[in-house]
Amino acid sequence: MTLLLQERLPNGVATIALNRPAARNALSLEMLEALSAALADARGARCVVLMAEGPAFCAGHDLRELTAARVQTDGGRGFFARTMAACSAVMRAVAEHPVPVIAAVEGVATAAGCQLVASCDLAVAAPAAAFCTPGVDIGLFCSTPAVALSRNVPRKRAMEMLLTGRMVPATEALAMGLINQVAPDARAAALALAAGIAGRSARTIRMGKAGFLAQEHHALQQAYDIASAVMVDNLMAEDAREGIDAFLNKRPGKWQDR
Repeated sequence: MTLLLQERLPNGVATIALNRPAARNALSLEMLEALSAALADARGARCVVLMAEGPAFCAGHDLRELTAARVQTDGGRGFFARTMAACSAVMRAVAEHPVPVIAAVEGVATAAGCQLVASCDLAVAAPAAAFCTPGVDIGLFCSTPAVALSRNVPRKRAMEMLLTGRMVPATEALAMGLINQVAPDARAAALALAAGIAGRSARTIRMGKAGFLAQEHHALQQAYDIASAVMVDNLMAEDAREGIDAFLNKRPGKWQDR
């Protein structure tokens, strides 16, 4: 079975669908490596929508695969380290992707699956979707999911999810800021959101996301210095010249992506 289903739509939106429904789209090492390659292939897209086949968005790491590695002479430590490194690389590839990445969540997203949603720039969930970091229930604290989770929701809400493993419904995930919207058809809503982004200047979107990431964790003055430099570069771009002229003359902008 193909682990991922990929498509490039005419509007420049790339879709990547996790395709291990029988395993609840668990992130095996092979799946992580495939996802890393797919994200690299989508660097030329205008926007990326990450979705999943089957009833679950993603159940996190493949616990059967991790358990099987314990028979190795080192007790599995080497395989565990390789898997965690691959997972961290994928999460960074999502967060640092040059174009916006949108999650379309139609089922449960648990542990590293919740981490994957939190790593995306935007997330749309169906009413039946739910999120949790239940590692504490099996003696395995969700330490790596905590990295993405703690950068999305207030500290006490993140710690509540991590310490209790409680399943959070979509409406509550919306209220705490883990997702952007709840929609009856999450996939359609995410694709519509992506289409709107894809209709803007690709150069502007790429510069904007890169600038946001560059300033995000700096002190106020340094953040403004970084953002101001990005604004100056953006103003020098042809699309900014065109967009401002179009606005002032009350006409649609014609983007050249430069």
